[in-house]
Amino acid sequence: MLKTVSEDCNLACDYCYYSTCHGRPPPRRKRIDQAPLIKVIREYLSLSRGSAQFVWQGGEPLLAGVEFFKNVVALQARHAPPNTVISNALQTNGTLLNEDWARFFHQYKFLIGVSVDGPGEIHDARRVTATGGGTYDLVMRNILHLRKHAVEFNILTVLHQGNVGKPRELMAFYPRMNFNYVQFIPGMDFRANSPDTPARYLITAEEYGDFLCETFDIWYNDGAPRMSVRFFDSMLSVHLGRTAGVCTHCPTCSQNPIFERNGDAFPCDFYMGDRYRLGNIADDSLRDILDGPAYRKFLRRKAELPEPCRRCPHRGLCHGGCPRNRAWDPGGRATGPDYFCSAYRRFFDYAGGRLMQLARNLRTQWLIDYAGSGRAWPGRNDVCICGSTRKFKHCCGPQRDQCRTDGRPPGTQSI
Repeated sequence: MLKTVSEDCNLACDYCYYSTCHGRPPPRRKRIDQAPLIKVIREYLSLSRGSAQFVWQGGEPLLAGVEFFKNVVALQARHAPPNTVISNALQTNGTLLNEDWARFFHQYKFLIGVSVDGPGEIHDARRVTATGGGTYDLVMRNILHLRKHAVEFNILTVLHQGNVGKPRELMAFYPRMNFNYVQFIPGMDFRANSPDTPARYLITAEEYGDFLCETFDIWYNDGAPRMSVRFFDSMLSVHLGRTAGVCTHCPTCSQNPIFERNGDAFPCDFYMGDRYRLGNIADDSLRDILDGPAYRKFLRRKAELPEPCRRCPHRGLCHGGCPRNRAWDPGGRATGPDYFCSAYRRFFDYAGGRLMQLARNLRTQWLIDYAGSGRAWPGRNDVCICGSTRKFKHCCGPQRDQCRTDGRPPGTQSI
C-alpha cells in the first residue's frame, strides 16, 4: 500500500484517523516522491512470483492527478518480470471522479473502492467538505462515470452513530443503487501516527453485534445471497476451510507494508507511529524491510492473545480480532480481547449454522461441476479441488460420498 498524497484530502470527515488537513489540502500536493516510488515498484516486482497487487490510498489519492498514475502503470510495465499479472486497487471518496479517471481505470483494470455511508441524509452528515457541505449527490453522479466505462468498484461504509442502527435501511439502499459489493468498517476515533493511544469507538460492541446479525438475516436471503458483504464472505470462506478475506480474522497480520510519501515503511495502516517504523525504502531494500526484526516483532503481536481468546471456542474463526482493538500493558502483553469481541461471538453463535449450510451447498455444487467436467477425482491425500489447500479427504472428499455417482446429490433428477 502506498500513501499516494500522504494525508492530503479534500474532505473533512470527522471520523478520519489519518488526514489532518480538515479538507483543505495545500496547493502543492504531497505526492509520493519519484525515487521511492520507482524503488518500491521495482523491488516489489522483482520479488513477485507471477502476480503483484498495489493499493493506493491517501488522504484522497485522486489529488495526485491522472498523470501520476499513468507514470505508475508505465513504471510497473517497465519493471515487471515476463508474464506477471499486476493489479491495482484505489480507495477514493468519489468527489473527484470524472470521465478521464474512468477511462484510465477501465484501460488498466483498476479496482476502485468508493466511500459511501448510506443514503443521502446519512452520508452527508459525516462525509463533508471543509465548509460542511454534503457530498452525496456529487459522489452518486461521479459513480455513473465508473458504470459508463465498466470500471469495477465496491462500496466502503463506515459504521457510526448515524447508520449502525439502520441495517435494514442500508441493505435496502445498496440493491436499489445496484451496489453489489459492500464492506463495513466500524468507525474509530484515533490517530494512525499514535497507535499506542487508546482508540475511542464510534459504536458499541452491542450495537455492532445487533447490526451484524440483522444485516446477515437480510444478506442470507433463505440461503441464496444476492450481494457480496465482505465480512460475511470472509466468514463463509473460513467455513470452507480457507482463510478469511480480511486481516482482522486471519491467523496473522498481513505482511503488506505501508509506504508513506517520503519512503518510510510501516507494518499497518493503523500503526504508522515512529515506534513501528520499519525503515525507509531509500536506505533499505524491500527484502530487508520485510525480513527485518521490526517487522517480525510486529507480526508476533497478533498471536499475543489474552486468556479469554485462548479459551474461546470461536478462536478458529476470529483469531483474536485486530491487535489495534485490544488492551495492552506497557510490557507489550495483551490484557483484554478485541473491543468488538462480544459482537463477533454473538454473530458466530447466531449465524454459524447457516454459514455451515452455505458452505455445504457450495461444496456440493463444486463436486457436481467437477464430476461433470470429466476429470479424474483427486486422491485422498491430494490437494482438494476447492482451493482450500487442505487434503481432499479432510475437505470436500467426505461430501463427495454423499453425491450420486453421476455427480448429483441424492434425490435430484436429470433435466
